[in-house]
Parts: sequence; C-alpha cells; structure tokens
Amino acid sequence: MTTETQSAFQRGLAGPPAGPNQRSDKRVAVIGAGACGLANAKYLLASGFDVSVFEIGSQIGGMWCYRNDNGRSSAYRTLHINTSRGVTRFSDLPFDEETQPFPDHVDMHRYLVRYAEHFNVTPCIRFNTTARQIHPAFDPAREQSKWEVELDNGAVETFDAVIVASGHLTKPMEVPEFQAFGGEYLHSHAYREPEPYVGKRICVVGVGNSACDIASDVCVTAPRCVLVARSGVVVLPKLMFGRAFTDITAKIQRPWIPRALRRRLVKFLVWLAHGDMADLGFKPPTELTHVTSNATVCTDIAYRRIEVKHGIEAVNGKTLRFVDGNEEEFDVLIAATGYEIDLDFMPPEVLKVEGNELDLYMRIAPPEWPGLFLQGFFNTDTALNMVFEHQARWVREILLDNAALPSPADMHAAIADRKAWYASQYKHTPRHTIEEEHVRYLSDLAKTLKAMLASADSRRGAA
Repeated sequence: MTTETQSAFQRGLAGPPAGPNQRSDKRVAVIGAGACGLANAKYLLASGFDVSVFEIGSQIGGMWCYRNDNGRSSAYRTLHINTSRGVTRFSDLPFDEETQPFPDHVDMHRYLVRYAEHFNVTPCIRFNTTARQIHPAFDPAREQSKWEVELDNGAVETFDAVIVASGHLTKPMEVPEFQAFGGEYLHSHAYREPEPYVGKRICVVGVGNSACDIASDVCVTAPRCVLVARSGVVVLPKLMFGRAFTDITAKIQRPWIPRALRRRLVKFLVWLAHGDMADLGFKPPTELTHVTSNATVCTDIAYRRIEVKHGIEAVNGKTLRFVDGNEEEFDVLIAATGYEIDLDFMPPEVLKVEGNELDLYMRIAPPEWPGLFLQGFFNTDTALNMVFEHQARWVREILLDNAALPSPADMHAAIADRKAWYASQYKHTPRHTIEEEHVRYLSDLAKTLKAMLASADSRRGAA
C-alpha cells in the first residue's frame, strides 16, 4: 500500500461549514469541469446547493484531458504534474494504486473523472454547453444577486451565483517578432508530441515548465536545440535523496517558518542538486520569478543536447540573431511565452482584464459584484488542487451567508496592498501579476474568512 504525504494545509480540509447555516438551496452556475470547477461543485453539492456545471467540451478534466475536444487544453503527450501524488491529491480522495509518483496527464484525467463520480458531481455537468455571456440581472446596491447565463443555444438561465473556473492557460501570449519567423512557428499551447520535430533544428523560447519540458522532449533527436532563457531561473529537481522534492519542501512550508528562511533552504537544496545555475548557462536571478520544476533539463544541458541562450535580438527569415551576437538558422521556433487571461464571456463593465490583471479580492471576488466569483486565476508554488479546495470553502461560506464580504472600498484597498507587495517582490512581467506564494495566500484566506465569519455573526446579532 502506498503512503501519501499530505501538506499541513491539506489536512483537515474536509470539515463541515464553519458558520451556523449548513444547507442552502441557492442555484449556482460553475463554468468549467476542470479540477477547480469540480472542487467547487463538490463542496456546494454537499451543502445542498443546486449546481450546474457548464463544460464546453465532452470531457471532464480541463487541461488534464489530453487532446480535449474543448480546444482549451495545453497538455502534451509527455506531460507530468510537477508535484508528487501526495501533495497533488484532493484532501478527501487518494489517487489509485496505478498512479505514478508524479502523475502524468492520464493519471490526472482518470483521477478527476473518479473524483467527479465519487462525489456525484458528474450528473450536474452539462457537456458540450458553452456559456456565451454572463451578465448581472440585479442592482448590487439594493437587491440580492441574480446572474443570467446565456448559453450557446440561445437559452438564458438565472442563478443566485456564478463561479468562473475556466482557467487562464488557453489564450497564448504571442510575441509578434517571433511570429514573423520564416520556418515553422508555434506557441507551446499547440505542441503535443516530439515526433514531428525529429531531425529538425529547434529553438525554444522560455524557461518555464512547458519550455523546459518541450526542450527536453525534442533535444534527443534534434541536431541542434537551443533554449532561450531571457531571465534568471531556479530549476527545482523532481527527486532528491530518492524522494519527491515537493515532499521534502512540504516539511518547511509552514507559516511559522520565516519566508526568507524557507527560500534560503530551498535555494540550498537546489544548489545541492544542480550546483550553480550560471554554470549551466543561465543568468543569475536578480529578481524573484515563478520557479521551474524539471527532472531532466539540467542533465540535457550538461550533455550538450541543449544550449542556453539569453535572448533573441532579431528574426530574419529562418535566421535568429541572439543577444550574444551569434546568428543561426533553425527549422522550428517554439514560443513558450505564456498566456493571457481570456474572459470573453464577461461584459467589460462587470470585469476588465488590464495588463493581465484582475481586480479581485483574495484573487476571487470582484468588489462591486456580489455573487460572482473567479477561481484558479493565479500561479502558485504548490499543487493547485489544494488551493482550489481552500478557495471553494471560502466561497461556500459566503454563499451560505455564514461569512460577509468587506465593503467594496475595503476590498479595493486590500487588492491594492496585495498588488503592491507582489510588485515589490517579483519580476515585473504579465506572468507575475497573478503570482501567489501558497503559504502566504492560504494563511490570508484563513484570516479573511475568520474576519468575514465574525462580521456576519455580528450582523446577525445586531438584527
């Protein structure tokens, strides 16, 4: 029997509602049947809510369904999740025994299908159904929230609340200069398998998880493979001392351990595994960035299957001129340049995406619009499923009327403070506008929920 180690944050997640209201018959729409949407539906169904999950494709699992017919998944054939199975699992359902120590997309898809069936979420999913428009049908200053969801068949349905869990890894963030490449160009979102690139000279732009995975995928059969790392990076190993690296670091991810000490310990462990990143050709990190996790890219660089470059200065047909002055001709340019948040079904007067940022209280609630919640629109340094559960429980308490959101002014102030803190810590790029360190974030979710529970209790007492 396999033992799965859960983080401290995961243990105890499956508790009952925190306030006096245990049940509700409100109607709630959930947009998306990926991991985030399923977690929300599960928690709401357990409290009696009438839940409808709208999924534009025919499959459960979102991005973890390889070749998902919803057209939104960026999964490639060799994709594995970066965290171990013990850290990745939801709190109340273990992986089956067939699952690898680092689940691949097949394991993840099978698990999410089983999760939906186990908690009776599947009957609530409306497959092949697109939410074309979401708009308010109430005056937020005077009325209870009512939201209309317009479907692709023209039908309009009314809900008390809407939870958007459609994800933020669907619309590629393109660089026009790279699109002008004279050979074969693609964004990493379109990459699926290495066979079409056998024998070709390949340049991969980016140093995130997808970029490193793809470079390691294609380098073994490519006569030339270059990885363009435009910024400094820390590459976490997958295994260390025979154990999953995330199982080791989970031991130090505690709120009572100072953040600076946690970062130094992780940096030391990475140095033990890989040595100095500069020796592999990477720039020394001068600002905090989202970490990369990869099992093989450092070895591929050491074996000279991959060469690291620091930037592309010009594109001329199939020739790339790098910032070091060297020019080379390539057959394929793969841009792993990130994604833009895409909410084309949301009216701009309700919520705008500006600079790849969303003004959401605790990355969830738009201050002026009660009953609307967005979840999963962030990057973090741990398994997403655990964070989805915390977000789902936070929203559930609000929808049960156990917790009361702060005033719009207070929420805007908190949003500004959060933005300022991350801007002071991380590199200024679109990717890092949605960065969240999970220890800080989950602690803040707990603090804000406690305050909202107290506020609702005070209002009930006054009434």
